[in-house]
Amino acid sequence: MPRQSSVTEGSGPGPAPRNPPPARRPRSRAGVTTAEREAPLVGDPALATLEAEAAREAPDQLALFAPGPGGALTPLLGGLAALEPGSSLPIARAWYRRELEQGKRPRNTIESYSYDLAKLEETIGKKPISAIDRGDIARFLGAANGRSTRKRRLTSLRRFFRYLIDDARVLGSDPTEGYYPHTIPLRTPIPLFAEEQERLLAAAASDEAWSLPAIWLMLRLGLTRGELLALRRDHIDLAEPERPIVYVFYEDARKRAKERKLAADGEFAAMHGAYLAAKEPIDALFPYGRPAVNGMVERVRHGARIKKKVTPETLRHTYAVGKAAEGADEEMLLALLGLANDPRNRASVRRYLKLAEPAL
Repeated sequence: MPRQSSVTEGSGPGPAPRNPPPARRPRSRAGVTTAEREAPLVGDPALATLEAEAAREAPDQLALFAPGPGGALTPLLGGLAALEPGSSLPIARAWYRRELEQGKRPRNTIESYSYDLAKLEETIGKKPISAIDRGDIARFLGAANGRSTRKRRLTSLRRFFRYLIDDARVLGSDPTEGYYPHTIPLRTPIPLFAEEQERLLAAAASDEAWSLPAIWLMLRLGLTRGELLALRRDHIDLAEPERPIVYVFYEDARKRAKERKLAADGEFAAMHGAYLAAKEPIDALFPYGRPAVNGMVERVRHGARIKKKVTPETLRHTYAVGKAAEGADEEMLLALLGLANDPRNRASVRRYLKLAEPAL
């Protein structure tokens, strides 16, 4: 049967009368109403009518996919209830964990956020997410046993509620707004002296094949442990053997500002070539884990008979202090270390500048 038109034929000339706009509903803590979320994303009333008719004729079955990060469709979790303003904290936590996993966030980050949200429920009891208020946040932060724990908890909660507001669109207000973490003072680094650096490199040369180039990259170019392990063979440009280039790349798009291009020297080119001849890595330049790097640095420290504590971070501190002594200013240190230009990072590089000042 043909559909009847919603416009009467033969009507008089002139534009059709417009209906008065519907009165706006008062907003609750929820960001959008259920009706708004389920409404078709079209502005044409005729298309909206077609969408509604198609929805009525569609078979009644569960959706198999939902929009994920970047607009890609991802499988829905079987048996997981829909996320709504009245959802419980465990349901919201499960949806948030799924979002983090689909976004390929680090495993430690996912576990840390999930742990803090579980502790939140222990503190405030069973409440729907729309009923969590500033008092609940205050109780949870007040139960922390230290400033670092309180700061981590606040970070976890802020990102959770931003997900509920910006991505899931089930809340309209953030109960963590107005809370600020305590500033955690930066410790003064203890760099290695020149003689200790030479002893460390000599001990690394007598250790495993990868120890010397790995120690050199952290000590002479300031690479972090994570950046060291992310290096690939094709990240080293040996077009000029006496001045190789080391590229620091990040797969995470949010960290692209930390990428940089660092100049090495002929000493590194020689040890790099010796390492490739000994081990022949296929893709990752150093196919090891973080604990292996820590263990290697400690083993080399012991071989060099250095009594002070030495970690991968110590090597990066030593590099930064050395560059400051050579004349690098705040801007240059931020660039060399791949640090964002924010107050905390500026305070961090000022420590290096202070240590590089002439002796009194």
